[in-house]
Amino acid sequence: MSSSRRGAALALALSAFLGAGSSAAAQVPVKLGVLADMSGIFSDIGGKGALEATLMAVEDFRKLPGSDALKIDVVSADAQNKPDISSGIARKWFDSEGVDVLVDLPTSAISLAVAPLVKEKNKVALFTASGTSELTGKACTPNSVHWTYDTWALAHGTADAIAKAGGKSWFFLTVDFALGHSLERDATAVINAEGGKVVGAVRHPTDTKDFSSYLLQAQGSGAKVVALANAGGDTITAIKQAAEFGLVDGGQSLAGMLLFISDIHSLGLQTAQGLQLTTGFYWDQNEQTRAFGKRFAERNGGRYPTMNQAGAYSASLAYLKAVAKVGSPKDGAAVVKAMREAGSFDDPLFGKTSLREDGRVIHPMMLVQVKKPAESKGPYDYYKILATIPAENAFRPLKGSECPLVK
Repeated sequence: MSSSRRGAALALALSAFLGAGSSAAAQVPVKLGVLADMSGIFSDIGGKGALEATLMAVEDFRKLPGSDALKIDVVSADAQNKPDISSGIARKWFDSEGVDVLVDLPTSAISLAVAPLVKEKNKVALFTASGTSELTGKACTPNSVHWTYDTWALAHGTADAIAKAGGKSWFFLTVDFALGHSLERDATAVINAEGGKVVGAVRHPTDTKDFSSYLLQAQGSGAKVVALANAGGDTITAIKQAAEFGLVDGGQSLAGMLLFISDIHSLGLQTAQGLQLTTGFYWDQNEQTRAFGKRFAERNGGRYPTMNQAGAYSASLAYLKAVAKVGSPKDGAAVVKAMREAGSFDDPLFGKTSLREDGRVIHPMMLVQVKKPAESKGPYDYYKILATIPAENAFRPLKGSECPLVK
């Protein structure tokens, strides 16, 4: 069947579903809610950029045959990085504003709080900015899709590479919430497996302004590697203050367990050069990612997309395709099932991609190193790709999953 005939068939099917008198009058409403950090320490990672990426996904979906059968709206709100506020917004959206799917979800604590609500309301959560691997473990649901990255993938990318290169003694500087705990736990397992040792750890609150006492403990530990198990503004502040304390000059190295290109931009290459990190997306990887990156930057004040913003685009586009296939967004679990049954596909930003029964989206990850200033040829030309981790190796194997949906 040609693409035009498939599109016409989809429109007719949706007309029948709605009981409408004509295909032209039949549009199934779909509403996406971008719940992101719009004003806090993670706003550069997701924030308004995640909203813009979601809008771009809607625009690109509109170019597909049969897409006019859906009436798509996008709303957004500031999660304020608080689980209670985020849960309240999500509940209001679901109960009275017709929102069908949540996008972004800026912290692991928020995602773990919202996931049961999404299941209860039979909606969909696209976790594109959350790190904890628990979302595809004990906390998995049939309504959850975890895109972009998780703490298992980050640990097995960055910690594994550094430990194999001789980084055997580690000290963790960990943010005291779900993301940090998961990063430290998953990385520690990798370090131990490589014959290394964690000699100490300290936990700090979110949005810490003064890391001096924590950095002094890291220096005093004698660890070869100081791991930053935090994100966003906390990571940027810790790296800047570590430079002031002379950690690297004193023979220690820093390992950013969760770093984004926006962090590198804030730090500057002079400070960030040499850092190794794991990422699921880099705008300068190939022709498709470059086209997306430049298009995004033109709409986002010249700022190039982070992997979370790329995740918001790809997840939203895949979701809309699944809604079109199902015929309605109202049964969230059925839409997620359709996403899974789509099988492996070539995502324009993440490459070969598929959704597993535990809710984990698998795709290749990359181990990259931040360039020296002299190596960069222009704005946001920040990474050297050291290795590509195949999708089947990048994330926790299903056999190791504690997700009750895995049979």
